[in-house]
Amino acid sequence: MTQPFYVSPEQLMKDRADFARKGIARGRSVVVVGYDGGIAFATENPSRALHKISEIYDRIGFAAVGKYNEFENLRVAGVRYADLRGYSYDRADVTARGLANAYAQTLGSVFTTEAKPLEVEIAVAEVGPAQSEDQIYRLSYDGSVADENGYLVMGGDAQRLGVRLGEGWRPGLTLAEALRLALATLGAGPGASGAEEEPRRLAAEVVEAAVLDRSRLRRSFRRLRPEEITGLIAEPEGA
Repeated sequence: MTQPFYVSPEQLMKDRADFARKGIARGRSVVVVGYDGGIAFATENPSRALHKISEIYDRIGFAAVGKYNEFENLRVAGVRYADLRGYSYDRADVTARGLANAYAQTLGSVFTTEAKPLEVEIAVAEVGPAQSEDQIYRLSYDGSVADENGYLVMGGDAQRLGVRLGEGWRPGLTLAEALRLALATLGAGPGASGAEEEPRRLAAEVVEAAVLDRSRLRRSFRRLRPEEITGLIAEPEGA
């Protein structure tokens, strides 16, 4: 009788984590930026049908990187969770924190019990009455949750781009300033030489962008059309 192949729990978890991280890093980055009128989402995505940024509920948005079929299943599950909770209790009981906790349980369970972890990283954001009350949660493939302060970057070279985004972000940005900062971050070069590189200028046609508009009481999620993106990112006269 042959002895079964043994892998230590530590090595098994490390292999799963490395597998998930590599899959997520291959995707194009997503940027979430808080601004004075709400929360903006942006990513480089030439597809007009396969969205990486979506609405979940009245004031809650969703963004993801990784395998499309896996994060799309999570998005649908989140919509069902929000609809059921809002119908059973009250619309005000549907919160980004509750949704993030539900996602964390699902991601953590798959990571520890299934043969293959989900190759996804997701963000759940809720716009509040004021910028100080906005909520942005980042959820990793293993179910860990981080409460982000004002902005985040997922996918690709997220660590380096996050530093770049943090250097330019401040409370009270306008939507135009937030979108220009997001696209400059997405277009930043790899920086392998360590020198500052000129960011690529992303055309509006290859950008997927949306906002959670603070002024809307319900259905605050709104996609930005290419012509609207072009107008927003245009440098002001004399700049």
